Amino acid sequence: MNQMLQGPEIITLGCRLNIAESEAMRALAAGRDDLVIVNSCAVTSEAVKQTRKAIRQVKRRRPDARVIVTGCAAQIEPHSFATMPEVASVIGNGRKLDAASLLDEKAGKVRVSDIMAVRETAPHMASAFAEHARGFVEVQNGCDHRCTFCIIPYGRGNSRSVPAGDVIDQARRLTDAGYREIVLTGVDLTSYGPDLPGSDSLGLLVERLLRHVPGIARLRLSSLDSVEIDERLFDLVTGERRVMPHLHLSLQAGDDMVLKRMKRRHARTDAVRIVERLKAARPEIAIGADIIAGFPTEDEAMFDNTLRLIDDCDIVHGHIFPYSPRAGTPAAQMPQVDPSTVKDRARRLREAAARRKRDWLKGMIGSVQEVLVERGGKGHAGNFAVVRPTSYPSESWDPVARSDLNSSFRRDTARGQILPIRITGVDGETLIGVPA
Repeated sequence: MNQMLQGPEIITLGCRLNIAESEAMRALAAGRDDLVIVNSCAVTSEAVKQTRKAIRQVKRRRPDARVIVTGCAAQIEPHSFATMPEVASVIGNGRKLDAASLLDEKAGKVRVSDIMAVRETAPHMASAFAEHARGFVEVQNGCDHRCTFCIIPYGRGNSRSVPAGDVIDQARRLTDAGYREIVLTGVDLTSYGPDLPGSDSLGLLVERLLRHVPGIARLRLSSLDSVEIDERLFDLVTGERRVMPHLHLSLQAGDDMVLKRMKRRHARTDAVRIVERLKAARPEIAIGADIIAGFPTEDEAMFDNTLRLIDDCDIVHGHIFPYSPRAGTPAAQMPQVDPSTVKDRARRLREAAARRKRDWLKGMIGSVQEVLVERGGKGHAGNFAVVRPTSYPSESWDPVARSDLNSSFRRDTARGQILPIRITGVDGETLIGVPA
């Protein structure tokens, strides 16, 4: 969750795509200091609860502000948010990037259209990201798949892709503004292209971006469906140094029966095989994954297959979700696992992922990592490890800043630059280092 301190306040929950869209809304609402826009998430029941909590908290803190709720939770459950006394208007995903819909105070309280009728994505991305050193570019929205646990297609609509020319133009604007790292975002990123003339693909888009926008120092991909990593994309991820060695895979489970009941399109062996191939071709690749604990009908043997996936796929960025039923999804009608068991399995998965991550971080001590410095002086290495430099190279900065290597001024000056950092230690889940 992030907040603005000036102008319209934006509270963002959920995915990187929401982050990108929040920045677009920030530009649309420029100068409206009276607004708070809550960009909601609906991926789990807990995410919806967090949205309600955020709304109540911000209204207590800013009682005179006009609170607008948008995003996936607003799209799926508009009337439940409209009944909240703190909320001035509820705007669906299909209308939140239209300035007239976003800012018209005389329109109805609920402005939610049929998301399934949306056929296009607008070239709407803002070229300034107030709180990020990375630039996020939406290249795809919506999803054509219907996993039994997932409500998101009903919040985002069917899959649709942004034409490559618009993506290239936006990436060029961001690099011209000084952003060194571009993150491609989407709901189902690897489904990019088939709806465009010529049946484009994500791999072809990446090729074009790197060719036509030489200012991209680092290109990062958000969550990928492992079964849709074709050979062109595989070769780019493993052979192109400007593509970051970090892949976040939508795995969800490690048991074939659970995967089948989820209506996923891969088997356990498919996930293990693609990771083995990726790491054989580029050993430094770090694997992240979404994993659900306690999916309906999951027994202990099934869970054990998922637990072992942490090691079998070398998952160092584990994103663990305890399953919670979402009304309107097929999984909500399946035999449920006892909530205490779900909680325990999520704990065990998190512990396994934390152990794997600790070992991975320790293994980087002594190495040199290229770190994009972000807010507060911390940053991310290419493999997405968080790194905190303990000092900055004085020759790189204005002489006024050189008197204090650790001043907040120095950290702000370093922000947005890529520095070689020699790793000297680990503090929790953060690497510590000095300029190499």
